[in-house]
Amino acid sequence: MAELWGRGWRGSWGKTDLIDYDDRVFASVANSATGDVGSGTTFHYRQRADIVWATYQGGAVTHGHLIARLQADGSLDMRYHHITADGAIKTGKCHSRPEILIDGRIRLHEQWQWIEGGIESGESIIEEVQ
Repeated sequence: MAELWGRGWRGSWGKTDLIDYDDRVFASVANSATGDVGSGTTFHYRQRADIVWATYQGGAVTHGHLIARLQADGSLDMRYHHITADGAIKTGKCHSRPEILIDGRIRLHEQWQWIEGGIESGESIIEEVQ
């Protein structure tokens, strides 16, 4: 896994700068069977200071939102909610740990758990789309 900090993407960064999630688009590449997000789901991230949010949709998700706090290690502590294609409203919590790929894109390794609409937990991976 590459370092969280580096040079060559979104400007020249020093060791004290964290990942900038603003205006990045991610797509799902893997998820546990009990998750709703799938290969057709895309996420559009925004960020202001340590607050990160996104909208997402596609596949089994008609429309969703997430809100997160950026942690000192670049990870995200988030809550999310969405409406599924069959009309169910579901909410959950997630911890996303970033990995910087060799080409500079971000991959997020996520551990999530349903809060409402299910009781399962799982793991997923989303990657930045260029």
